Amino acid sequence: MNHNYLIPANSKKSMLILGFFTPIDLIIFGVGCTVTLSLLFLFNNKVEMGTLLLILSPALLSAFLVMPVPNYHNVLQLLTNIFLFVFGRKRLYWKGWCINDGKE
Repeated sequence: MNHNYLIPANSKKSMLILGFFTPIDLIIFGVGCTVTLSLLFLFNNKVEMGTLLLILSPALLSAFLVMPVPNYHNVLQLLTNIFLFVFGRKRLYWKGWCINDGKE
């Protein structure tokens, strides 16, 4: 029996919504857009340029986090991997091949 398996390169992408998004990505983007829309309705026509930027910031931030980047499905996943690499590593101490620590 010949066990030659062919796994397509995009098999992981088929598990994502529209090939890019996980459900939590859509929730993050939806919450950001909802907060932005509610702020737009709250501040109606009394908006200056600086205030408009603050009102749009939840949608812009959530769109930045779920934006696809190469080799990761989005920026949020990239930031998570960087955080885990920097703060989640275990400290391993090298003792060498042969060690005499008093035990036989």
